[in-house]
Amino acid sequence: MSTSASADTGKIYGVERVCQVWNISRSTYYSQLNRCDGEQRKPLMRGPKPKVANDDLLVAIKKDLERTPWIGEGYRKVWARLRVLDEIRVSGKRVLRLMRENKLLSPHRSRPNDKIVHDGRITTDAPNVMWGTDGARVLTAEEGWVWLFATVDHWNAECVGWHVCKYGTRFAAVEPISMALTTYYGGVGKQIANGLKLRMDHGSQFLSDHYQKQIEYWGVKPSFAFVAQPETNGVAERFNRTFKEQIIHGRIYKNVSELREAVRTFVEQYNEEWLIEKNGFKSPSQIRQEWNKEHALPEAA
Repeated sequence: MSTSASADTGKIYGVERVCQVWNISRSTYYSQLNRCDGEQRKPLMRGPKPKVANDDLLVAIKKDLERTPWIGEGYRKVWARLRVLDEIRVSGKRVLRLMRENKLLSPHRSRPNDKIVHDGRITTDAPNVMWGTDGARVLTAEEGWVWLFATVDHWNAECVGWHVCKYGTRFAAVEPISMALTTYYGGVGKQIANGLKLRMDHGSQFLSDHYQKQIEYWGVKPSFAFVAQPETNGVAERFNRTFKEQIIHGRIYKNVSELREAVRTFVEQYNEEWLIEKNGFKSPSQIRQEWNKEHALPEAA
């Protein structure tokens, strides 16, 4: 209808006039016009045709990404090399659009690695099978940043050991393990916890020779969390979150001594009263008491 001519004037009616008479918007008209056999056709680009077609430019972009030895480069460097090395002078925004549409931007060009997957379960069915450990920093008024290292049983999320100190060294990081071994194994002798696994991240304290040799002396096997997957150390991470939410956020501690007493009180109350969903909304101590009663084991010292 829009391309028809008036019988009286001989002039073409045009899209604007027809849409006014039919009381529809021109966007609706063009949307329906682009439909062909029930499928949406891609609208044509406006303006003059470029010297280099999109398909040819995309091929040049892919060749440039293949020849460069670097990874993680953005569209600007690709655009610059196309201009300087290949004498393809196009708009940088056009290069960006094509790379985005074809998933060629740097987030999609990270170094390929073998995908490491876990079974989605890091808890255990018995105590002292795997412990998790992690460190957290707390800001004090008089001594600045101080450290808390904690060790948590993956079985019932019980805090089995902790240590508060000024400097988060490799020697301080091993203290909560020593406390836990003394409590649940009766000492810190050679191979006393043979077979126990210790889940940790890749912090410098945990990777140090001193730390690794010390837990090896105790018979503890290291179990490192997957890189960029903090959920694999989720038991210790969740304890740190609870610790911060309950006694750190919104509070000010003067020094290490004051924080140490607060942590001591918190750990005792946490183990006795903190209800955990995976425990059937029972506290860690309740779960351990039930286990000890069922297996006729004495209570921990």
